[in-house]
Amino acid sequence: MYRAAFRNVWAHKGRLPMTMLAVLLGTAFVAGTLIFSDSIEQSLQNSMSGSHSRVSVQVTDTAADPSSGAADDSGARSPLTESTVRRIAALTATRSVRGTVTGFAGLSDPRGNLIGSLGNTQGANWVPSGNSGDPEFPIAQGAGPTAAGMIAIDRRTASDNNFKIGDTVRVAVNGPVLRMTVTGIFSTDDPHVRAGGSLVLFDTATAQRLYLRTGRYDSIQVVATPGTSQDELRSEVLKVVPDSSNITVRTGTQLDADLSAQSRGNMSGIRNVLLAFAGVALFVGVFLISNTFTMLVAHRTRELALLRAVGASRRQITNAVLLEGLVVGVSASVAGLVVGIGIGAALQAFMGSMGSQISTSTLVVSPPTVLVTLLAGLTVTVLAALLPGLRASRVAPLAAMRDDDSPATRKSLAVRNSIGGALSGLGLALVLWGAEHRGSVGNVLVAAGAASTLIGVFVLTPALSRPAIALIGPLYTRLFGISGTLARQNAVRNPRRTAATASALTVGITLISALTAIGASFTHAIDEQVTQNMEADYAVSALLSLPIAPALLPAIARTPGVVAYSALDDQHLRTDGQELAVTGVDPTSLDQLLVPKMVSGSSAPLRQGQVLVDEDHAANHHWSVGNTVPVTYPDGTSSRLTVGGVYRNSAALSSVLMSESVLSPHTTTPFYSAVLVKGVTGATVRLQQALKDSTGDNPLINVRTKNQMREHFSRQINLMLYAMDALLAMAVIIATLGVVNTLAMSILERKREIGMLRAVGLPRHAVKRMVRLESVLIASFGAALGVAVGSFLAWACVRLLSRAMTGLTTVYPLGRFAAYIAGAALVGLLAALWPARQAAQLNVLDSIKAD
Repeated sequence: MYRAAFRNVWAHKGRLPMTMLAVLLGTAFVAGTLIFSDSIEQSLQNSMSGSHSRVSVQVTDTAADPSSGAADDSGARSPLTESTVRRIAALTATRSVRGTVTGFAGLSDPRGNLIGSLGNTQGANWVPSGNSGDPEFPIAQGAGPTAAGMIAIDRRTASDNNFKIGDTVRVAVNGPVLRMTVTGIFSTDDPHVRAGGSLVLFDTATAQRLYLRTGRYDSIQVVATPGTSQDELRSEVLKVVPDSSNITVRTGTQLDADLSAQSRGNMSGIRNVLLAFAGVALFVGVFLISNTFTMLVAHRTRELALLRAVGASRRQITNAVLLEGLVVGVSASVAGLVVGIGIGAALQAFMGSMGSQISTSTLVVSPPTVLVTLLAGLTVTVLAALLPGLRASRVAPLAAMRDDDSPATRKSLAVRNSIGGALSGLGLALVLWGAEHRGSVGNVLVAAGAASTLIGVFVLTPALSRPAIALIGPLYTRLFGISGTLARQNAVRNPRRTAATASALTVGITLISALTAIGASFTHAIDEQVTQNMEADYAVSALLSLPIAPALLPAIARTPGVVAYSALDDQHLRTDGQELAVTGVDPTSLDQLLVPKMVSGSSAPLRQGQVLVDEDHAANHHWSVGNTVPVTYPDGTSSRLTVGGVYRNSAALSSVLMSESVLSPHTTTPFYSAVLVKGVTGATVRLQQALKDSTGDNPLINVRTKNQMREHFSRQINLMLYAMDALLAMAVIIATLGVVNTLAMSILERKREIGMLRAVGLPRHAVKRMVRLESVLIASFGAALGVAVGSFLAWACVRLLSRAMTGLTTVYPLGRFAAYIAGAALVGLLAALWPARQAAQLNVLDSIKAD
């Protein structure tokens, strides 16, 4: 039986290339993802290894550390001060100590363009040790910065941009652009620079003024005396650092381990997303593989029956088919691994061409990658061949006496339809039930219902194909005559085959349609909120979530054409043991800039020092107009605030609005997330340019109109959707291969039928048209079903997310849905070109006598 299985694979090798190509593409996607992510992770590990070799212990304020992900306005009041540095320096276990300040710095090249991508250039302070300079950043040329207006640049950045000692460079943070003189060029093994970033150094006073406050640090690095272990020094340091939940004290070994874990975590997220899309591609391949083996089994009915007649058991027949699948899986998976290695190398080369420094390490092809790739291909192929193998085992020995190429029995389709109907009905019931519940229970019900409905629809596809194709049948006949009639009849002749071919395309279109509808829903919700709540003509904000420097406010106010403005001061209060996001605004100009949709009360009480609260927080805390609320301000003082109004939730507004004149005396530093501006004559190009000029032409500061803000949010959502659509393109490609493969094999099955049609006068061009129309019909049905299922999936997802975002409702972009169906029809037409040509070239006499 095993020899027969191998001979069958060789005998039908012409019918398996598409199947092998589908497995190859899926496994290549998996292998390329794993190889690329492992290589980048190894490169990052290499760049970060030993990064803290000269640090025994580091004290960090996580509220001020930009790399911690927790940086906020409290960083300016960091408890790490000169006093902290002196106390640590006085310890007997301390050999040396340095206070550090870091943050983002927008460095411009000689042509005025920002160097690197946003967030790619870091600024830090130069800490000289006596006359020997800063041991952390040895000066290669010139001298370190010792006063305001001086700057040092890392050697690679200086070389790439031809910076020389004495050059004047432009540096931007969150205020007016600074013009500074290059006094030094230094070398460094800083992991950020080794990973491809840039680093500039200021004197300590300038760095503190730009990033924190005079006398403050975001971290303190300590070196132990000889003979003192890192753990011993850490224990001593813990006794003298401020007692704060934001303060961490870690050894150099812990810092290296944390950096390594962070890089692994970052790559893990990217890897998981890519593998998820690779899984979709492999899942689509299951339909192609299963369809191929089903058609092979149907074509070999007599052969299998003869084997049963001469003594082969059902298990042997099933094992023979599975062995054929195993041979295909092994061959395709090995080829996919080789192609995946090429994909990984190509991605590394692409990153290198884009200027990245982290892609230069050796390509990593680990044993787990090889094992996972081979197992993925083998598992998918063998599982897809299992059902055809079981069907093959049920071929009766008497079938050797007749030509049994009949489609599935009514009984088998009835069982399948019953299962599909039950799953779909259960799913719809769960979704509707979950829609009436709030919280995690409702979310679980909706998610489970959506999954059950999707599976049910796929099971029901054969039953759905008949009425769906019947609807378009008369149109096909009217437009294309006998070719259209034959195409429709061929499409409904074997519902299982039509369903399997269409389902492969349905999976990809389902996901693409769902993502499109979800993106359109978010875009619509954001557009509505910006339109409804914002009356300002412009919003001035900084990139990378940096705050607007207070020094810019007077310049904005003096800009000709500005009639009203207000900075948005984002802070956090505490009430009932919980943090509460609050925004300080100018109540005298609020009505011209922001219009909260009031549920109760009005915005007028802001001028009397009262607060406005969104309806979610009002409901959660049982607040209503007139209630007084105990709060603790950022500076630690306590007070009671009166609720003057409740407004509808909006992503454009924080939880609480209050007068900046009431808030600012109780904050240590303002955090202006944006400045809203109203023009005398509305939004004009002249006023927009004047506002840009008033900010010092800082490339990090944006001045956007309402339309530009909407376009900005829409662009971000669309970029994410385009990236996902690109990843799903592999699934669509595999689905297209499935259409080609199914049509090509069905031509061989219907060889005698096509010969008879040619014998009774059907011309070659009509045969071609028949095959092409059948392909277009199947592809269009699969796409239409995918759009319908994707729309339902989008509704379920939006329903889950609607509680987290006010005003989020499902929006169906019908124009794009129609384009997807039209695109699928075109794909079907292209996929049928080769099979149609093969059908038209069949010899009439050979086809009629074909067995």
